[in-house]
Amino acid sequence: MKLRIQSINFDATAGLESYINKKSLKLEKFFDEILNVEVYLKVVKPESATNKEAEIKVSIPNVDFFASKTCDSFEEAVDLTLDALEKQMRKYKEKTTNK
Repeated sequence: MKLRIQSINFDATAGLESYINKKSLKLEKFFDEILNVEVYLKVVKPESATNKEAEIKVSIPNVDFFASKTCDSFEEAVDLTLDALEKQMRKYKEKTTNK
């Protein structure tokens, strides 16, 4: 699994990148064949409180999963986005194994 973290209009800290790395490794529990994970972090409208957005795209053979969340912190946004991706991956796995 290849992990690519891209922070748009700011520099992500090493702590944030290791947090994302650790959390994204948990996706392998749901799907073994993950090719790559792309994480995009950006600050949206600095004047509001919830201005940290995380977009994550997970690629497996023949399918891409995508989720995006905006929250108070990047950690919270990443957690919620990964939860949404887990749900999508479980649903996909159930559909493909029931055939």
